[in-house]
Amino acid sequence: MAGRQSVWSQAALLQFLLGMCLTVMPPTQARRLRFVTLLYRHGDRSPVKTYPKDPYQEEKWPQGFGQLTKEGMLQHWELGQALRQRYTGFLNTSYHRQEVYVRSTDFDRTLMSAEANLAGLFPPSEVQRFNANISWQPIPVHTVPVTEDRLLKFPLGPCPRYEQLQNETRQTPEYLNKSIQNAQFLDMVANETGLTNLTLETIWNVYDTLFCEQTHGLLLPPWASPQTVQHLSQLKDFSFLFLFGIHEQVQKARLQGGVLLAQILKNLTQMATTSQFPKLLVYSAHDTTLVALQMALNVYNGKQAPYASCHIFELYQEDNGNFSVEMYFRNDSKKAPWPLTLPGCPHRCPLQDFLRLTESVIPKDWQKECQLTSDTADTEVIVALAVCGSILFLLIVLLLTVLFRMQAQPPGYHHVADREDHA
Repeated sequence: MAGRQSVWSQAALLQFLLGMCLTVMPPTQARRLRFVTLLYRHGDRSPVKTYPKDPYQEEKWPQGFGQLTKEGMLQHWELGQALRQRYTGFLNTSYHRQEVYVRSTDFDRTLMSAEANLAGLFPPSEVQRFNANISWQPIPVHTVPVTEDRLLKFPLGPCPRYEQLQNETRQTPEYLNKSIQNAQFLDMVANETGLTNLTLETIWNVYDTLFCEQTHGLLLPPWASPQTVQHLSQLKDFSFLFLFGIHEQVQKARLQGGVLLAQILKNLTQMATTSQFPKLLVYSAHDTTLVALQMALNVYNGKQAPYASCHIFELYQEDNGNFSVEMYFRNDSKKAPWPLTLPGCPHRCPLQDFLRLTESVIPKDWQKECQLTSDTADTEVIVALAVCGSILFLLIVLLLTVLFRMQAQPPGYHHVADREDHA
């Protein structure tokens, strides 16, 4: 009997201690989303330009070249709806200006894409409607002039060091072999389009024009067979690699995509140390913007970012109080966003590891790093002087040779002019 009472006493003591622990220890905080950054490409558009022999010139397109189409507006409205569903419970059900900040490049198509996206993301509540028949409300989209944009319009410039890297890229075996392998194809396309000086770097324009025309149901010329268009598509993807990779990718990233990444990381760090707004930061830009960023992160899949594709950064606060970053890429409207993993880190990457692993592509001083180094400048001066010296030496040798021959002619020797008249 005494033993049974002892067991009961021990059980009561354990229950009492457990109750005390639950009272004294604070409840574990659940993991929660703190901040989101989005970078998306504009929606479907008309061609940026055309080629001389193209039967479809600018007047064929309702708003002219490079403009967002109705399809593009719908693509971004649907993306906005998908984002509304993804962030239910995180964002307010109605638009609150403190929660959201949107910046766009200063192009009609990116500004309009952002507006269409916001229409899907924040349909007005009843109290926000200014007209009972209009299910839309104006939401600000911020921008800066193209000439002043050092964040979203790529490639960034002027940057002499980047141009030097591009010149070096043109001398790499990969670039030279690609040029040789496609020389006849480039000549054929140039002849059919009427374009001159067509290169691996400019041929994307031809693909873009044909893609836009085909997407909108226009009949392509006979030379633009499916095989030719596919070949053009491959060269178009190569042109993106040329801009941000192939040669000295890390160096290029510091001068290009690393600039945008630095701002994104600054925002993530700031939101991890304060509870200030906004909850959502949006960038509306271009395919080159996405490629530049993803090349800097080393997560680029080698393919052009499709219309309304969206790179997502999500900042979470873990139950232990630390912060982590998750990335996703939505490049197919019919599928969930694809998880992206920063090399060297798990998908749920601790913020401090994320910062450490990307440090090599973050410029310390972009303006300074864009300048040619003194060693490079000295080398170029030496080469220039050597070339000039060689030319001067050859001219002196030529002059001395002429003088020597003139002095060597025998006395009384004269050239006899041809007496025949020439019509």
